[in-house]
Amino acid sequence: MPEQRIRKQIHLAAHFPGVNHNTVWTDPKSGSQIDFDSFVHLARTAERGLFDFFFLAEGLRLREQRGRIHDLDVVGRPDTFTVLNALAAVTTHLGLAGTINTTYNEPFELARQFASLDHLSGGRAAWNAVTSSDAFTGENFRRGGYLEHAKRYTRANEVIEATRALWDSWPADALVVDRERGVFAQPAPRVRFSSDQFDIDGDYVLPRSPQGYPVQIQAGDSDDGREFAAAKADVIFSAHGELEDGQRFYTDVKDRLAKYGRARDDLKILPAAGFVLGDTTEEAAANAKRIRRQQVTPQTAIAFLEQVWGRDLSEYDPEGPLPDIDPVDNADITRGRVRHAKDPRAVAEAWRAKAAAEHLSIRDLIIETTARQQFVGTPREVAVAIDHYVQSDAADGFVLVPHLTPTGLDEFVDKVIPELQELGSFRTEYTGPTLRDHLGLRHPHRSTEGVRAS
Repeated sequence: MPEQRIRKQIHLAAHFPGVNHNTVWTDPKSGSQIDFDSFVHLARTAERGLFDFFFLAEGLRLREQRGRIHDLDVVGRPDTFTVLNALAAVTTHLGLAGTINTTYNEPFELARQFASLDHLSGGRAAWNAVTSSDAFTGENFRRGGYLEHAKRYTRANEVIEATRALWDSWPADALVVDRERGVFAQPAPRVRFSSDQFDIDGDYVLPRSPQGYPVQIQAGDSDDGREFAAAKADVIFSAHGELEDGQRFYTDVKDRLAKYGRARDDLKILPAAGFVLGDTTEEAAANAKRIRRQQVTPQTAIAFLEQVWGRDLSEYDPEGPLPDIDPVDNADITRGRVRHAKDPRAVAEAWRAKAAAEHLSIRDLIIETTARQQFVGTPREVAVAIDHYVQSDAADGFVLVPHLTPTGLDEFVDKVIPELQELGSFRTEYTGPTLRDHLGLRHPHRSTEGVRAS
């Protein structure tokens, strides 16, 4: 008989809704995106569902569209570290992941902040390291300006190398507790790290944290981003959610690991995904259609169109046809967010062809073209679909992005998680205290300790 493949276990993370066009803040069931109770509700729901980690995005400047604050941004979002450290006190196993920029932060403060979170949470910290080449965002920082696009990953690499040098400066046995003499710490070696961006010569203030390093998350998709992830990351927050596209991305990135002396299981690929449930397939499809129209309001449809056309299109009817004028190169139409077209004229031509063939209005077109991977169906159908993606090596799991704050994950945990467990693809209990345990990742300083079946 042929050898049967071991069933892969699914990894799930919960993305706190906000700063994206998937969040429906106008729904009567939507709650606050800044009250601490909202963060607590989603985190505790994710932990009840045995998720690997809670994932928090961050914006360093309020996004603008034609000089006005974008209507989907979150004004008043608390500081990432403040939220995650507070959540450490009201959860016991759930990983706590924060998006923190490498372009505008210094290695010493990042090392101290993430090590503090890892200590206070008992080994549950994760860092989604992102870069920025955005001068608009850079205006909020002392250095001002921005890094050239080509230098973003150069600096990110150096930031991570420097923070790891700081974390590694304390040996594992450096802190000795002696009741008669008090707490005694061996003198920490001086940290000397020099690169194009940094020149550190001092000593670090915290002993090694439970995970050694926080779990490293990365979200870049360029060739540089993929190479960076293969060398440094533990998790990729991927945009490749469709099955065949996901399989190509999965194979490409996993094949890069060997050159850095890493095994394929040393890196988990978790695309972002939404979900919509119903008691029947038809009800789920109707729910999904209704939610997509809530997510892409008339104003949002025009905003997305402006990002491609580079023009003020506020006079156009969102329920009408696409503009007959051509796009212009005006990246300033939107500030603080990615412009969704590297070649606006090519995108406009493709959109016109699609709209004509399918008889789509502006709003209908944007609904079609901006949807992320979404699992729609009964709880069993959604569980089977998620499992198929993972067993087919299109992903190791998913970062779920609910459309409602903070209750959007409740139904998934209540109805889909039991189905995944019945399939044998999802844990029935946490098997260790740290996030590395949940993800089946090795400790960076120990070859076997903390490794779990993935």
